[in-house]
Amino acid sequence: MNIFNQEQARCWAEIDLAALERNLFKIRSALPGHIRYVAVVKADAYGHGLAQTAARLMQSGADMFAVANVREAVAIREMGSGWPILVLSAVLPHEDAYLFQHNLIPTISTLEEIRRLDDKARAGNTTLNVHLKIDTGMGRLGAWHEQAEPVIEGLGNATALKLTGIFTHFSSAPTDGDFTSLQRNRFLAVLEQVAKFHELEACLIHADNSASLRSFDQSNPFNAVRVGLLQFGAAPYPDSLFANVSTEPVLSFHSRVSLVKPLPQGTPISYGRLLTLQRLSHIAVLAAGYADGIPMKFTNRGQVLIKGSRCPVLGRVTMDQLIVDVTDLPRLPQSGDVATFIGKRGGKEITVAEFSKWAETIPWECFCSISQRVPRIYKTFRE
Repeated sequence: MNIFNQEQARCWAEIDLAALERNLFKIRSALPGHIRYVAVVKADAYGHGLAQTAARLMQSGADMFAVANVREAVAIREMGSGWPILVLSAVLPHEDAYLFQHNLIPTISTLEEIRRLDDKARAGNTTLNVHLKIDTGMGRLGAWHEQAEPVIEGLGNATALKLTGIFTHFSSAPTDGDFTSLQRNRFLAVLEQVAKFHELEACLIHADNSASLRSFDQSNPFNAVRVGLLQFGAAPYPDSLFANVSTEPVLSFHSRVSLVKPLPQGTPISYGRLLTLQRLSHIAVLAAGYADGIPMKFTNRGQVLIKGSRCPVLGRVTMDQLIVDVTDLPRLPQSGDVATFIGKRGGKEITVAEFSKWAETIPWECFCSISQRVPRIYKTFRE
């Protein structure tokens, strides 16, 4: 059986690469002309499929890619040599060789990293491009903004490292504009220190994603933006630079009805008997569970679309199956009918925002939690 054939799959995610391309064009059209588009495709492109997604973004005009680790970076580099690739996480010492072999850009936070990579670059008689990260309040990677000068100076003294970018990461852009402005001002102050040792004009300077662009100031020296979830169809923040950008969902998530049967009032449903039927009911068993990416939090609260109607989840989500109430549908489904967790069906829609609300988490986690057991089926045509 070809499990990547949609007609034969029990559970699948459909990825609309044409929608991804349209989203990139819309986002870019909302950006000032000098701003570079850094496509963030870490974690298998947020579960959308790294190879297919990166290939389409290459064709669509992304300027640069950002990933979490060396393994992801190498996978993109093997697809093409024309795009800079930034590794956002700290590179482990045993991974250093891949930076040189595949022309990757590491993130630098400490003097130890500078010394280690400078020594290896000199030993190989080569130069390594690097991006310096400044911690302005995230409390994770980066040189702490008040203690960054020794790192900046150390990078300036390195003979085989070339600073080609400087960035920071806003921790609370969607919820705390004041703290984001504080972080931005801290970053701007550090840039003044960097200018003492490096030519800022030769650097990519980036801090913003779709949320923090609400406070973007074109008079500042920023010349790039990191675009992650927005390119995959997340709704823009209403007061951001992208407020009028109508992005399209790229991923939809589906399963099939495997069985439909009547059950009498008083029947307990699923493990733990967390729900008992209060009426004569028809239940549908779906061919998907938490091993496929259906959150346990969906227990007795999630919904799915079947035949254009919302059907509530009954009882506990299990590893491979899910039970829903189809009693009130005008016509009962049959084995093989489609059930939609994220996406449109019969004129109705469940968005990833709604899905993540039922899961009590964020859209990023929901996308990344769709497991590798779920085949990705790609739509490639431009409309």
